[in-house]
Amino acid sequence: LFDGIYPFYLQQRKHFVFDVSTIIVIIVFLTFAATFLLIIPGIRGRARLYWVFRVLLSLVVGVVIVAVQFTGDWESGWVTANTSYKSFSTVMVKADIGLHVGLAGVNVTLVGNPVNQVNETIDYNEHFAWSFDADYDHSYSEGLEKGLPSPILYVAEKFTTESPCNMHRQYRISGHYASATLWVAFCTWLISNMLFSMPVLIYGGYMVLTTGAFMIFSLLSFSTVRNSLICPIQFGTASLLIDYGGSFWLTLVIGLLCFVAGIAIVVLHYFNPDLLKTFFDLHEVRTEDCQEMTEVYINPQFMSNTQ
Repeated sequence: LFDGIYPFYLQQRKHFVFDVSTIIVIIVFLTFAATFLLIIPGIRGRARLYWVFRVLLSLVVGVVIVAVQFTGDWESGWVTANTSYKSFSTVMVKADIGLHVGLAGVNVTLVGNPVNQVNETIDYNEHFAWSFDADYDHSYSEGLEKGLPSPILYVAEKFTTESPCNMHRQYRISGHYASATLWVAFCTWLISNMLFSMPVLIYGGYMVLTTGAFMIFSLLSFSTVRNSLICPIQFGTASLLIDYGGSFWLTLVIGLLCFVAGIAIVVLHYFNPDLLKTFFDLHEVRTEDCQEMTEVYINPQFMSNTQ
């Protein structure tokens, strides 16, 4: 203790939307996209546009499915309030307090308004994980030992296993099921790409529909937390309210896009297969395969032997 107050120590910060895993995923898919763009000049005619559209659309779906696993803004909320800054102290500060919920944990943000107050720079962003290989209560205990600001500890305490709010169990289970469902969607996305390359277009369309369905299932799984009572997070008269964030809505948009693409492929397969083959650059190949033989070669020796 320092004059009866816990000292503040620096803690490794984590961005509340992007982290290293998300950046790695984006870089990998951008590398795939750049590699494909290098071979685009080798594709002739209008098929080049079709290839660009199909490949880039497929990469967008894949990168979203993987990236949202690591983002921290499935639910987000901010509030501006006058609150105590340190434990066992009556000093009040005006700050913006944010809560950002992801599939693997929560980020609590505290930014002073203004940033410099009480002779300190108030700019914190702390991550508390609840994934299978992480112990949320241990992370919270470390925050207590390091002397994190009171608003951060107050919000983080709502998600501990010992809290009567029971928010830890609700968000942890729904996040795990949502993450597992998204990984299944990623597998069906891979299978759809393999079916399109074989090519078996109708089954590829079915797998695109399945990918969209599993993405919607992940949203439904995460949304189950809304069916239970959520403890209020109060800072005086101000309440910290959270709502669906960018990752949730992005997953919804891509899931609906998969539904539209899958339905379009199935409809074209039954009502306009030629257009579908042209879009997948298969029409000319099938024509050449089905072309009748124009010349016949006969072995004279074989014919004389048969006679």
